[in-house]
Amino acid sequence: MHIPDGFINASTSLGAGAVAAGGLGVSLRRTAQTLQDRQAPLAGLVAAFIFAVQMLNFPVAAGTSGHLLGGTLAAVLVGPWAGAICVAVVLLVQGLLFADGGLTALGLNVANMAIVATWGGYALFLLLRRVLPATRSTVAGAAGVAAGVSVVLAAIAFVVEYAVGGAGAVPVGTVFAAMVGVHTLIGIGEGIITALTIGVVLGVRPDLVHGAADLQAPLLLETQEVR
Repeated sequence: MHIPDGFINASTSLGAGAVAAGGLGVSLRRTAQTLQDRQAPLAGLVAAFIFAVQMLNFPVAAGTSGHLLGGTLAAVLVGPWAGAICVAVVLLVQGLLFADGGLTALGLNVANMAIVATWGGYALFLLLRRVLPATRSTVAGAAGVAAGVSVVLAAIAFVVEYAVGGAGAVPVGTVFAAMVGVHTLIGIGEGIITALTIGVVLGVRPDLVHGAADLQAPLLLETQEVR
């Protein structure tokens, strides 16, 4: 999913960079307004988890491999705004220290994985929450489905970028079939990992799951009359 240097032309890369910068600017402002104090340490842990898991590739088919994107997972845990920042920080570190994704393509990668995947996945998660019963199991299931779809959304975003400014000679239709086909399989793994992770956190500390805030019972204080 990481785009290397030179794969997309400069003008398209700059356009994606502008989209990424604008999206992260909005995310930073909204995070400052919405992120609760108890969720700040979790955001750091989420970024570390995404970084670690993205370093682990799993085989898909015909020699291809995939890894967790983590955008929807981060969004459900700490909110879409902080989630987008978590993924962007991971992509920056990977590009600078591990040459995983080109630096000139950083805007493309951030736009696809931190903006499209995170916001798109969370939007689908909210839609599923509206139509499904309000239970912990459905929260985990909705997160898993949304995470799987978010991978395909990121792949489609790449195909659009390739159609606009791709430097390769492969036809767009071929790229679309390959990207969507492979990333549908990757999305299944993403969905399973996300659902399991959200389920575990809900079982241990449900108060830390941003996407399940409505399931928290209000705290009732009992008072005794003094005579």
